[in-house]
Amino acid sequence: MNKVLKLFVLSVVAIVTAAAVAQENWPTRAVRLVVPSSPGGGTDIYARLIGAALAESLNQQFVIDNRPGGAGNIGTEIVVRAAPDGYTLLVSSSASVIINPALFRNLPWNVERDLVPVSAGVRSPMVFCVHPSSPMRTMADLIASARREPGTVSYGSAGIGTTTSMGVRMLEERAGVRFLHVPYKGVGPASQALIGAQIQFLLPDLPAVIAQIKAGKLRALALTDPVPQLPGVPTMEEQGYANFEVAASFSVMAPAGTSPSIVRKANAEIVRAMKSPAIAQKLEALTLIPVFDSPEEYASRLARVRAMWADFVKRNQITADQ
Repeated sequence: MNKVLKLFVLSVVAIVTAAAVAQENWPTRAVRLVVPSSPGGGTDIYARLIGAALAESLNQQFVIDNRPGGAGNIGTEIVVRAAPDGYTLLVSSSASVIINPALFRNLPWNVERDLVPVSAGVRSPMVFCVHPSSPMRTMADLIASARREPGTVSYGSAGIGTTTSMGVRMLEERAGVRFLHVPYKGVGPASQALIGAQIQFLLPDLPAVIAQIKAGKLRALALTDPVPQLPGVPTMEEQGYANFEVAASFSVMAPAGTSPSIVRKANAEIVRAMKSPAIAQKLEALTLIPVFDSPEEYASRLARVRAMWADFVKRNQITADQ
């Protein structure tokens, strides 16, 4: 082997070794957690909770970067285009990676091609709620209002294609009614609009509004799943809507090409954090249910749920401009 070739081989070995060491020691600098929604919603709440836990366990900063708008597509694209080095991760609601691929026909990215599942994170019940001054006290009241005034009973959402809007579309399909959709740039602004009586009802993830419900600023009509924190609130099934399978979920993904070792380490650290007594207690208080899937299990779950929503979107002829 001549001297030049030997130096080349040694330099390649050094580069590969350095890269492997960097992956093994991840993170060695601050990690950006991109949240494709505004502060105050369930995605943001989960990102800040898990970010603080990871910062403590890994001794590095985990910086929350809220990028609302475009039904989550703006923030998602930022992560898709980021370097796959483990230092930019997506903390997303289920809508961005499950519903949007079916709803938006010309997305400049593809979930399966451009993102890698890291952690299934948590799932959360959702709650139909109204302003406390509203005459509506049950789901029957809400449906009756919609039938009296078709297309005029207004509801807010975190944007087109989010579970906050698609869940209402599912109710429209089941009850044979139509509401007036008023999209916002996140659950936080939509919740404030309802508190200000600017809209008539909302279907947010429960963590985003449970404090306002307990404080009497909002009235809960029905939950998608029972929770001990709101024992007096009936479920959708109890109000005549069995198998109303809508739940928010907040998960973590990375740009495609991210090292499998970083993905596995991030998954293990997130799972470990959620199982710690301190975080588990906070998750329970927020009605967030941890999901301890491996990256592979999460990928399989994503494929199944994505197919279900794709069928729903097609069946109802839902487009991104509705």
